[in-house]
Amino acid sequence: MVEEKVILVNEKDEQIGLMEKIEAHKKALLHRAFSVFVVNDKNEIMLQQRALEKYHSPGLWTNTCCSHQREGETNIEAGKRRLMEEMGFKTDLKELFHFIYIAPFDNGLTEHEFDHVMVGSYNGEPDLNPHEVAAWKWMTAIEIKNDMERQPEIYTEWFKIIFDKYYKHIS
Repeated sequence: MVEEKVILVNEKDEQIGLMEKIEAHKKALLHRAFSVFVVNDKNEIMLQQRALEKYHSPGLWTNTCCSHQREGETNIEAGKRRLMEEMGFKTDLKELFHFIYIAPFDNGLTEHEFDHVMVGSYNGEPDLNPHEVAAWKWMTAIEIKNDMERQPEIYTEWFKIIFDKYYKHIS
């Protein structure tokens, strides 16, 4: 298996290096990432439940997909690639905003990401990759906000941060 590298960046999102993904997460180094929100015609957001075999945050609910850009790949290209790899469909994406966040995990890893948040539109059912995604569902933004307040433990740490920014952006 090819070692996956992340793009290390400074606070202006300028590339300063490459590093193996797990090492960057162990050292909590700032790296480029993206988060995709797919919305249907009813203004519902497609959520995914992470596969139980994932090395962190298994079984937790999160946005439609998220990952890391590869060297030479645009944010949109990366988002479309990962959407197909995880959720099994294609759609156009548009970047909404970006920001930096830090989310530590119980297993000693930390997400420290310069996150590019994108949105796309889709009305069909996904064709899930079972190694990535256990389940999916549609929820409105207000349903997610209320559910997150009631049971925050079922959502990924980064989704709680990103969703708050997304909700303020769409409100």
